[in-house]
Amino acid sequence: MLKRTSFFLLLLLLYTGCQRQQQPAAIDLTELTIANIHRAFTAGDFTSEQLVKAYLARVEQLDKNINAITAINPEALAIARKLDEEFAQTGILRPLHGIPLVVKDNINTKGLPTTAGALALQGFIPDEDAFIIKKLVAAGAIIIAKTNMAEWAFSPMHTESSTHGTTRNPYNPEYVPAGSSGGTAAAIAANFATIGLGTDTGNSIRGPSSHCALVGFRTTLGLVSRSAIVPLFLRNDVVGPMCRTVEDATRVLEVIAGYDPEDPLTVHAEGKIPANYRQFLSADGLQGARIGVLRELSNHNPDPQIATLFNRAIADINALGATVIDPVVVPGFAELRQNQWCAVFREDLEAYLATYVHSDTMQTLADVIAAGTKSEFAARRLERFSTASGRYEHPEIACLDAYTDARRVAYRQAIEAVMDSLQLDAIIYPSWNNKPAHIDRFEEEYKGDNSQVISPHTGQPAFTVPMGFSSGNLPAGLQFLGRMYAEPTLIKLVYAYEQGTKHRAPAEINE
Repeated sequence: MLKRTSFFLLLLLLYTGCQRQQQPAAIDLTELTIANIHRAFTAGDFTSEQLVKAYLARVEQLDKNINAITAINPEALAIARKLDEEFAQTGILRPLHGIPLVVKDNINTKGLPTTAGALALQGFIPDEDAFIIKKLVAAGAIIIAKTNMAEWAFSPMHTESSTHGTTRNPYNPEYVPAGSSGGTAAAIAANFATIGLGTDTGNSIRGPSSHCALVGFRTTLGLVSRSAIVPLFLRNDVVGPMCRTVEDATRVLEVIAGYDPEDPLTVHAEGKIPANYRQFLSADGLQGARIGVLRELSNHNPDPQIATLFNRAIADINALGATVIDPVVVPGFAELRQNQWCAVFREDLEAYLATYVHSDTMQTLADVIAAGTKSEFAARRLERFSTASGRYEHPEIACLDAYTDARRVAYRQAIEAVMDSLQLDAIIYPSWNNKPAHIDRFEEEYKGDNSQVISPHTGQPAFTVPMGFSSGNLPAGLQFLGRMYAEPTLIKLVYAYEQGTKHRAPAEINE
């Protein structure tokens, strides 16, 4: 009897030991990348379900002091389990298999609120994903949460909504993460997910990415679909990746680029998308490159610390093998940049409401204004757009897209002519000339940003990448502007700069 008992006890101990070995150690979420995660899946270190659980636990623990997340996807764990089962059966990982994703709250997501931060859309839950969300889901990404945003994407300065309040910068919660995609920026900087999506009308991917030490891609207008996304000015709007690394942003871009019949602008990208973008991830990508410095932007009342970081970035680019042309002068730049903005919010929003919301009581901008707002900043903008329409100056000039608008085309042609004459691969400038503003003084301390000056109007791609920190542990970003559809070149350049400088550092967040 004793021998039998000992035998069963030994079996129990062996079984328990095996079970313990099968339980993964706590997953270190700090700066995880898509490649890291897929290696871990393949090695059996952890599963997608375990990864999603870990991210959601981190959100629960830390987001109360940042306020980046607006809604958790209740189906995230079930989706992760199905993806784990698929991998176990096939041994094949999709491009974004099991990768947790956060999505800005103006992008339609089936079964999850899409409010644009506004009371007018507080109860709106789309019955279908946006085109780019379908592509990401098909690639294996898991939407684990929606993120806060500046209401209606109105503010480049800060991220405040009527639905979820104010988002803080994970690097220093006394400061803004910028707007309008500040929720996505804060969430990715805080390691609440692996990858994120934002939208950019003028600043809203690159500004928050810069303030949160992230990589942000504003791609060529026409490369990525904007359908089923709450618009600000559709003629300028872009959706794109906000990630901790250039490689992860590139992997997301590979999935979302492409033609969408619901977004006619994407027809321009046909024949201009390579088989993959990862082939351009070259650590030697700055060797032999020619980079121009646009001092007309960088010298506009910069904070001394940002100026120092920018000048160091120029020196680093030179040391990494590029020829730097400093300065680059675009003839007529000061005049060309003027008279580019058009007030088309009312028309674009009402088209979105009619196409996707289908509400008898929410059809017009007047209905939106009647629904109210908790944001004084948004209230002022809504009032402004209730009367404004067309081009702010010279309303007789038609407001058209980047391929047909006379002023936009002239602006782009002037810049690309200089790039051609100097054989430039890109033009650089700081994403911001100044540090992030204090949350309680966001308007007084906002001194403008460089992101809104060129690419929203010309349609050109512009990528931001970390270039270091100023005092107060506040990140700063370096921006690379390229020719139309020159994403391959920009990826090569920003990857080489990222790998050669390693400025990205994780935020330390207090519970």
